[in-house]
Amino acid sequence: MLMVCELVYSQAGDGTFKLLDLPSSARVAAMGGTNVAMHDDDINFSAMNPALLSEKTHNMLSFNYSNYFSDINFGSVLYGRNFGDKNYTAFGAHYLDYGKFLETSETNEVLGHFTAKDIVLSASYARLLHPRWTIGLSFKPMISIYERYQTYGFSFDVGVGYADTKHNFYAGLAFRNLGMSVASFRSLDGQRSIDMLPWNIELSLVKGFKHAPIRISMTAHNWQCWDLGYTNHVTSVNAKEMTKAGAFFDMLFRHTIFNFEILPTKNIYLLISYNHRRQREMSVSNYKTAAGLSFGAGIKVYKFHIDAGFAQYQAGQFSFHATFTTYLSEFGIK
Repeated sequence: MLMVCELVYSQAGDGTFKLLDLPSSARVAAMGGTNVAMHDDDINFSAMNPALLSEKTHNMLSFNYSNYFSDINFGSVLYGRNFGDKNYTAFGAHYLDYGKFLETSETNEVLGHFTAKDIVLSASYARLLHPRWTIGLSFKPMISIYERYQTYGFSFDVGVGYADTKHNFYAGLAFRNLGMSVASFRSLDGQRSIDMLPWNIELSLVKGFKHAPIRISMTAHNWQCWDLGYTNHVTSVNAKEMTKAGAFFDMLFRHTIFNFEILPTKNIYLLISYNHRRQREMSVSNYKTAAGLSFGAGIKVYKFHIDAGFAQYQAGQFSFHATFTTYLSEFGIK
């Protein structure tokens, strides 16, 4: 178990293909970064759990963009296509641009500039097994290009979704990022190594209410590793810090994200979420921040669903996310 935890927690500071861990849309960002149960007319949730594809995602096209930090930007495009009543597919392209960097020599001579990018393609398939049960699989080939260096990889997402529309209850379980980099940046004796990706087990529950325009949800993430204490895996272990970080309830809530959604009409939503792990890792002593909180809103305007999401990580460190989604059938494309 210790070996698994240390391998998985490479995401704390030295993992590759970080794009896989970023929110797939503004709404997902507003939900604290992930949700694998939201069975809605939003194709972007299929990037978290392919089993969330449905009859509602047919012919849906979505564009996502995020102004993250500094010059870092990321985004995606997703398209859904169904075949028959029980077979759902989606195809996408995702990118992460770290910005432009100054290239210098060892004597500080300016040689020019270079860029760093991650690119992930995705192909997802889901099948309806029962009116309430859906299973899904995603395949994601990936490439990272940092200056003249490149690495390649692939990953799979496997998920199951449960939807009880009569009682407004939804659940999802996903095994995410099951894969490896087949030509890692890291080398051993001059040979490029093969590194496993930091995989993740997630469970989400969503509950709506018939006589109230609200919806609540909870996501439990990183089931494969109990100890999510950052200092345990990035710096030398400090017994005092580990005693504090290892407090049972603190560590339990580091695995959870809570969402509260207001739905005044079927075309408008307001959303707030709390990510305890982010709050614990990003809070700074003597500074008041909203670290751990995320906010979002969405509205349908004409033929488009427009979503906006905001999250604060530290004082003065906000990320902004925007999503535009439409059905191509609205423009006569079947």
